[in-house]
Amino acid sequence: MRTVLALVMVGALSAFAAPTRLKELVEVQGSRDNALLGYGLVVGLTNTGDTEQVLFTMQSVAGMLGRLGVRVDPRDIRSRNVAAVMVTAKLPTFARPGATLDVTISSMGNARSLQGGTLLMTPLTGADGQAYAVAQGPVQVGGFDVNGGFASIRKNTPTSGTIPGGGTVEKAVLPNLTSGTLVLRLKRADFTNAARIAAAIDTEIGAPTAKALDSAAVELTVPAGEKDQPVLFLSKLEALTIEVDQRAKVVVSERTGTIVMGENVKLRPAAVTHGGLRVAIATQFAVSQPPAFAGSGQTVVLPQQQVAATEQQKSAISMPAASSVDELVKALNAIGAPPRDLIAILQALKAVGSLDADLEVM
Repeated sequence: MRTVLALVMVGALSAFAAPTRLKELVEVQGSRDNALLGYGLVVGLTNTGDTEQVLFTMQSVAGMLGRLGVRVDPRDIRSRNVAAVMVTAKLPTFARPGATLDVTISSMGNARSLQGGTLLMTPLTGADGQAYAVAQGPVQVGGFDVNGGFASIRKNTPTSGTIPGGGTVEKAVLPNLTSGTLVLRLKRADFTNAARIAAAIDTEIGAPTAKALDSAAVELTVPAGEKDQPVLFLSKLEALTIEVDQRAKVVVSERTGTIVMGENVKLRPAAVTHGGLRVAIATQFAVSQPPAFAGSGQTVVLPQQQVAATEQQKSAISMPAASSVDELVKALNAIGAPPRDLIAILQALKAVGSLDADLEVM
């Protein structure tokens, strides 16, 4: 059976590339998610919690009971209905106190399953050690672990779960938008795009408002009349459209036989022999001249775009240097070359310098 190659072209022709809104390209520096972390206890397990060999779990249970007025020695605790867990969450930008968060629960000890358990109130702290949220609620586990004598059945990972909306924000993290100076961070660093973004903002608002600091940042000087309304000012900028310039890149996956390529991917002259397959890439040009004694016109040199694929037994393909990887892949696929051969040829072309693009193998 012939191997099917999944070929995806992204922006094959720049003429059809639609402008991109600024809000898809940049973020305001400081407005990002913050990771939260906490240590807690899950109770209510049906004899699937940590054993007495996990000392920190028994110490945590004793400490919790001590705060509730019950004094107990950790060495006297024999319950397997409790598990020590780590609780993680992300604090979204501009989240106000009272907003809810989804939290993830992961076992730390030797608990077999967290199914049916309830997380006790757990403070969630940031990198600075301050508590920004608290988490509590029933744990939802997408699996199970059943033990019966010498046999057991397990599905997925029952030692981790989630609590949708189980976290409550107690302290907000709000970036300063009224300082008069804002920095837009590009999601994909690129000098050309940074310059185009600054030029588009100056055209819309008036120069000098934007300044490209480097390939990943554009500094904005908020006009005097907009300092008290930074949200309105930023909403005007988000609607701006930019002609985005993309890096030439080819992504290949040998497992699925998928080749994804972007715009401006070109080939230089090269000759490749791979097993019984031979590929030749040569420069071919056509010269167009105006008629004799013509009053106007000029001589133009044009590359010829020709692709030829032969039968499998000949295994030879001739292509001009100006050809794209799209044409090369289609020609190789037409003679039944498997994805592994296609990927190996692309890697060889990149190594020799014939492929003008970044090559990423997944």
